[in-house]
Amino acid sequence: MIGPLVTAKAAQRVATLVGDAVAKGATVLTGGGAPHGALYPATVLTCLPDDALLHHTELFGPVCVIDTFTTGHEAAAKAKAKAKANDTDNGLTCGIITENGTHGLTVARRVRTGIVHINDQSVADEPQAPFGGFKSSGYGRFGGRWGIESFTNTRRIALATQHAHHPF
Repeated sequence: MIGPLVTAKAAQRVATLVGDAVAKGATVLTGGGAPHGALYPATVLTCLPDDALLHHTELFGPVCVIDTFTTGHEAAAKAKAKAKANDTDNGLTCGIITENGTHGLTVARRVRTGIVHINDQSVADEPQAPFGGFKSSGYGRFGGRWGIESFTNTRRIALATQHAHHPF
């Protein structure tokens, strides 16, 4: 069950990004279409072209883009090597689905996002865990001590209530 986005305008933004992706060659496996007020249907896309706006935009909607890779290097190498995972200015979260968890960890170390889910869904975040992205995604960290540290500055202030006695 998927609830509404924050506003009808937000749902329309998602529809526009999906429409652009489809017009440029992405395949809709399920969902898509027009929003109904603030509701947008759960949508799964594949074959997302690099020139689609969605490839370079944080969506914040019920859309999953699936891509497959032959090697972990292909998935997580630097953008110049045409790796999709790091070929964006954003880096909030990603998911890695693999039959080999150790290999998933190896790839996760190379993907530049604040959160990586291996063989799990991205909605299972815990309030005590750090939440935040890399690059242009977000401001600092939320959750646990990381959230407190990102919104505060640690300082030391000393107050002498009387002059210190000097032995000389």
